[in-house]
Amino acid sequence: MNKKLLSSGLSAVLCAAMLAGCGSSTAATASTAAAGTASAAAAAGKVYYLNFKPEADAQWQELAKEYTEETGVPVTILTAASGQYETTLKSEMAKSEAPTLFQVNGPVGLASWKDYCYDLSGSDVEGQLTSKDFELMNGTEVAGIGYVVETYGIIYNKALLEKAGYSQDDITNFESLKKVAEDITARKGELGFSAFTSAGMDSSSDWRFKTHLANLPIYYEYKADGIGNTDAIKGTYLDNYRAIWDLYINNATCDPSQLSVKTGDDATADFVTEQAVFYQNGTWAYNDISELGDDNLGMLPIYIGCEGEEKQGLCTGTENYWCVNKNASADDIKATLDFMNWCVTSEKGLNGMCGGTGAMADGSDGMGFVIPFKKNLTSTNPLVNIANQYVADGKTPVSWNFSTMPSEDWKNGVGSALTTYAAGQTDANWAAVVTAFVDGWATESAAAKAAQ
Repeated sequence: MNKKLLSSGLSAVLCAAMLAGCGSSTAATASTAAAGTASAAAAAGKVYYLNFKPEADAQWQELAKEYTEETGVPVTILTAASGQYETTLKSEMAKSEAPTLFQVNGPVGLASWKDYCYDLSGSDVEGQLTSKDFELMNGTEVAGIGYVVETYGIIYNKALLEKAGYSQDDITNFESLKKVAEDITARKGELGFSAFTSAGMDSSSDWRFKTHLANLPIYYEYKADGIGNTDAIKGTYLDNYRAIWDLYINNATCDPSQLSVKTGDDATADFVTEQAVFYQNGTWAYNDISELGDDNLGMLPIYIGCEGEEKQGLCTGTENYWCVNKNASADDIKATLDFMNWCVTSEKGLNGMCGGTGAMADGSDGMGFVIPFKKNLTSTNPLVNIANQYVADGKTPVSWNFSTMPSEDWKNGVGSALTTYAAGQTDANWAAVVTAFVDGWATESAAAKAAQ
């Protein structure tokens, strides 16, 4: 399997598609779509989907209802709380009525669940993929299929940046980003806003830094070493990680000591109320910030001071792979495959997955995803169009390497160390971040292998 999306193959896909989501929720939610007609009783199989994305729960519940009304096949959607997917999956898989459709984040996640994955080779939904780069392989078997393409970077407010005397053309690397951010901080009282939103480190926000920001030093190390994954990260670019983290937390709307209690909602509020110019997030955040106006939104690559980063694009890829439970009954497997294919080929399914405001049959908003399937709909999200333009301009997308991170415990260790460092920015506290990153990676990788 291609463990990371190479820019050559990815560019062709991105010209047709881009977007997706991260989010948060405080509790798991569940709903079973009731049969709309008597035909439901005669349905040969059923679908039980354990959804990873809390922010898309309402849309999946509605799609389940619509599919049952149309086909008579019962569809149950359970949405795991943010940060609790793996725990919920383990619990649900142990039950007699286990999920028939679930997801893994890539090779590391697959290692734990490969014995549960039905071979999707030759299935209708596999045939709808625009590129085999989105197939997650277990030997010769297609164990998973990526179902959404995601992009993130530093979203910015054009009007505020202009008020500060700058434009995107002034920011082409870390050095120039640092110059602009620190100048805004120096004139904060005069300008009336900060450079960056709060870098909240509670569970609704910390994924932006312990995972998304951490992807940058991993990407550059893999690129330098010519590899796609490792059991022993070296930490070659952790000084760069420190530099961008320092820039975020020391030029923000709050004191770094407050980050442990700052949330994702706090960061969003900082941005939409124009208290900050820059906001690290992705195309999935558009609905939360759209009130600023499409023409006022821009997006920069996350620069960390690496050679050649002037040619760098946005961070683009996927860590969302659909897998079908091979231990389900034959009828349930068929029903699940049919439901997946309906989601990526039917008008209702496509509107639900790709559509924006008012796109769904009941008039509610769609998920706004960009999906790597042949019938993907053109996005109305301006951030997606910005991401596409970077590719068209020849910028090299930064691949997503989250799926090679050894475990959720590793991410949590890095996040905890980052929070401690933010409150006391000493070399000793940064050494703890390095230990969590490097030694923690080796420890978690070894534990994962031992458990296989």
